[in-house]
Amino acid sequence: MKTISGDKVIYKFTPNMEHIESILPNEVIKVETNDCFFQQIQREDQIMKGIDHDRLNPATGPIYVEGAEPGDILQVKILNIEVAEKGVSAVVVGEGALGDKVGKSTIRVFDIEDGHAIFEGVKIPIDPMIGVIGVASAEEDGEWPTNSPWKHGGNMDTTDVRAGSTLYFPVNQKGALLALGDCHAVMGDGEICFTGLEIPAEVTLEVKLIKNKTIEWPLIETDKYTMVVASGDDLDDALYAATDQAVKLLKDSLGLEWEDAYILTSISVDMKISQVVNPKKTVRAAIPKDIVSTERLINR
Repeated sequence: MKTISGDKVIYKFTPNMEHIESILPNEVIKVETNDCFFQQIQREDQIMKGIDHDRLNPATGPIYVEGAEPGDILQVKILNIEVAEKGVSAVVVGEGALGDKVGKSTIRVFDIEDGHAIFEGVKIPIDPMIGVIGVASAEEDGEWPTNSPWKHGGNMDTTDVRAGSTLYFPVNQKGALLALGDCHAVMGDGEICFTGLEIPAEVTLEVKLIKNKTIEWPLIETDKYTMVVASGDDLDDALYAATDQAVKLLKDSLGLEWEDAYILTSISVDMKISQVVNPKKTVRAAIPKDIVSTERLINR
């Protein structure tokens, strides 16, 4: 099994990235990832202004997948996320859902013990997830910093991007060019204070190709749902994009009239907030798999 070193990173998803490693479809790989601060924060008495902000949100990669071409789908199954023994979280003046109320920037360092994060005497079960994961962007979409999400994936900060889930990305460029980082030991939906529990991790992935099929926005498959992950300038825009795509998927896969698919979406699809703190906001539309399978949605 190949291991992709965490010292080779990108800070932008672009249409023309240079890959650092090549893999074959169906290959299982291990990817070393850095936390969103590139491990620059180690102590609670550090000053946030003192870190190098040009090194925030590193994503390990890109990884070239042999045979991937525009018009395909890259399928990425997350087999395992093994996190480090310490992580950090921070509050920054002006950032987060309540940024106007933050009186001072604050750093907290967490120990991870027996599957729990320890905070002020409280033991919080960890639930590791990947914050940033995506592929090269389309030509028409241009360049996207790794701190922002869009149709290529990127900083989706979605709690369902965890071990056991399978992600689907539209292949926009030859080789797909997969990159990932910004793992969290645990995070609540919304990531409301600007950070989750930021932590380095080793991520084990199985990467496959679905030829001659495409999707507009990334999908996440869990045991119960297929989720459309969409982003916009605000939550209303993100909600509109996710709903629009969910209705289209149900319409095409089930052969419904648009209005009937809209009704079905309203009575069966859950809309969930992923994050509200990145340059674009992200929501997901969770389509129950007992209504329609992921395979049928993709093969519509």
